[in-house]
Amino acid sequence: MKFTIRNMDEDYAVEILNWRYESPYDFYNNEVNPDSLKELLGGSYSIVLDQNNSLIGFFCTGDSAQVPAGRQFGAYSEAMVDLGIGMKPELTGQGHGSTFFSFVLRYVQDNYEGVPIRLTVAKFNERAIHLYKKFGFVQRMGFNKATTRFIAMVKER
Repeated sequence: MKFTIRNMDEDYAVEILNWRYESPYDFYNNEVNPDSLKELLGGSYSIVLDQNNSLIGFFCTGDSAQVPAGRQFGAYSEAMVDLGIGMKPELTGQGHGSTFFSFVLRYVQDNYEGVPIRLTVAKFNERAIHLYKKFGFVQRMGFNKATTRFIAMVKER
């Protein structure tokens, strides 16, 4: 598959906010509302398209990739680039994650040369954790937000 990256626009933001994941991944479902649109259109989100210009996923860097509750636990005290990703629900669990994540990770590494990369993931998301470990990420710390446990994972450079 050949991928391209584009800036997020309102049409893609609405499409992403309407994605629906099955349980337990429905934790990642969103709503189309002014705050969600503002977040996705704030400049730190990009989309990933396939060779047919179909949306397959998105990623973000910086504060948008952090779980705000983690700040009070020191999860983001070290200088690193934070990375968040999301893949179209219909494509998850089918072996596409490795190709998609490899492409995004390479892009981030090229644009933040020499800077460690940090991901924050819900602990129940074993599929994602397995994928991140495959790419050299290791668990650094955990914290809770309400009833959800999160872990911060880091890939040193």
